[in-house]
Amino acid sequence: MERIVFVLTDILLPLALGYFFRIHGLMSQKACNCLIKFNVIVMVTVMTLMSFWVLPLSPQLLWLPVIGVLITAVPGFIGARWFAGQFDNELDRGAFVISAMLSNIGTIGGLCAFILYGEEGFAYVQLVAAPQNILMVAAAFPMAKYYYEKHQAASKQAKLQLSFREMFITWNQIGILGMVAGILLQVFGVERPEPLGVLFHNLVHVLAWISLLPVGYLIDFSRARFYYRKVTSMLWLRFVIVPGLFYMLFKLLFTNQVLLGSMLLLAATPAAINSVITAQLYKLNVDITIASFLLTTVVFVLLVFPLFFFYIHFGGQL
Repeated sequence: MERIVFVLTDILLPLALGYFFRIHGLMSQKACNCLIKFNVIVMVTVMTLMSFWVLPLSPQLLWLPVIGVLITAVPGFIGARWFAGQFDNELDRGAFVISAMLSNIGTIGGLCAFILYGEEGFAYVQLVAAPQNILMVAAAFPMAKYYYEKHQAASKQAKLQLSFREMFITWNQIGILGMVAGILLQVFGVERPEPLGVLFHNLVHVLAWISLLPVGYLIDFSRARFYYRKVTSMLWLRFVIVPGLFYMLFKLLFTNQVLLGSMLLLAATPAAINSVITAQLYKLNVDITIASFLLTTVVFVLLVFPLFFFYIHFGGQL
């Protein structure tokens, strides 16, 4: 019961408070951006270091970065091939495809895996989440650019100029160093001090608030409300089709129930706020990405995750 309460205190409350700050002008956009940077650069690095320090290592873990790629590419392909055709405008189609590609693995997925399985589940999630940070630049950005240029047709604008360093070596990827440091400490037999375990459990809640409060601040219900009906297919994609496809793969790869459950949970995570950022950057229909994020997050928090939690809690086998 204590852990399921975290869904309210660590997901819904920070989202609501961030939105409250927005409508009452209690937080600036600059402060919101600072929170996002602090979360990505500091909190994620510290949390991944401490969780990987005690993560049970096995050959099965080598599959997790691969799954991180597939869990982005497969929904994006399905969304583009079978669902995006409902939209007449290329900017609308592009926004839908980007929402299908990017899921909220690192924040909501990580917190929910921790609620279910503790530190071990949280660490598994980070191994899958790491490739998505790179794929957002290497796959989602070019995809968004493609739809924008297709919309522009004859009047294409200048190509996006990004160097290799700007794409792959930034402060946003520093969390990967935390993973490497944690694994090295474990490989060399350095035991993690017990107080750090207590600190980790407390920092999970801090991480959730720092991650989701800025997300709540970015939400604009007045713009998104016109698109909820148009993105209901995202519910089928996120919570039925993709988990069903990946469940068969996960059963073949993993025998560890904690690892299997963590991965299945990630296959059903809602659309990511990064889809909104991508749509803004490439002038796609931002309202569709906001509607996808809001709709899938609400259904996940209120229905999908509670059902999954109680099934696991009462001894269900995957």
